[in-house]
Amino acid sequence: MASFQEIINKDNPVLVDFFATWCGPCQTLAPILSDVKAEMGESLNIIKIDVDKNQAVAAKFHVRGVPMLILFKNGKELWKQSGVMSKTEIINKIKPYI
Repeated sequence: MASFQEIINKDNPVLVDFFATWCGPCQTLAPILSDVKAEMGESLNIIKIDVDKNQAVAAKFHVRGVPMLILFKNGKELWKQSGVMSKTEIINKIKPYI
């Protein structure tokens, strides 16, 4: 399995969903992200990071609340937002970076 750094260093944009299993809004966001992936296809990768199991990664990117979405490309953080968003809102925010 590739390391987190290897995954976000790719040319293809990677949307990281920092979540917690006990977080209601995180559970609401999960099917929305599935819809985003279905629409964006291969132009976007989406990964989920459980903040309880990956505290060091969450701390490195200053994740203070969940859900937190961060878009990376070539290892650079391009966009960051916390809270639940609609599929349309997410796509509109990340499209300029793809």
